[in-house]
Amino acid sequence: MADSLILEVADFETDVLTGIYSEETGRAQPLRFTISAKLKVGERYAPDTPLSASKNYMDLKFAATEALPVGVHFKLIEAVADHICETLLLQDARVEAVTVKIVKLAIAENGERIGITLTRERR
Repeated sequence: MADSLILEVADFETDVLTGIYSEETGRAQPLRFTISAKLKVGERYAPDTPLSASKNYMDLKFAATEALPVGVHFKLIEAVADHICETLLLQDARVEAVTVKIVKLAIAENGERIGITLTRERR
C-alpha cells in the first residue's frame, strides 16, 4: 500500500453568495467548510524538511475565501465545492485529490448539519 498525506483545514466559516431561493439571492450566506487535500508523499519528512516538501495548510482555506470570485453568485453549494477543488488541483501538481465538505448554517433549525461533500480526483 502506498503512503499518503492528507492535509486538512476543518470547520472554518465564511460567507459566500449562494442559494436558489429569492430570499438567498444577492445575500451572502454563512457556510462551514472542511477541506482536505491528498498529496503525493515525499520519501521521508526529517525534522529539517522545508515547507516546500509539502503544502501550506492555508492554501486550502484560501481556496474557499479569497480564491472565490468576488460578486459571483453560486446557485448551488456543489458549484462552490467544485470551484475549490479545481483551484487546489490547478495550484499544485502534487495534489492528487481534494474533498470539500460544506454545511449551510442558515438553514439548520435544530442543530442538524445540512450540506454536501464533494471529492474530486486528478484526472
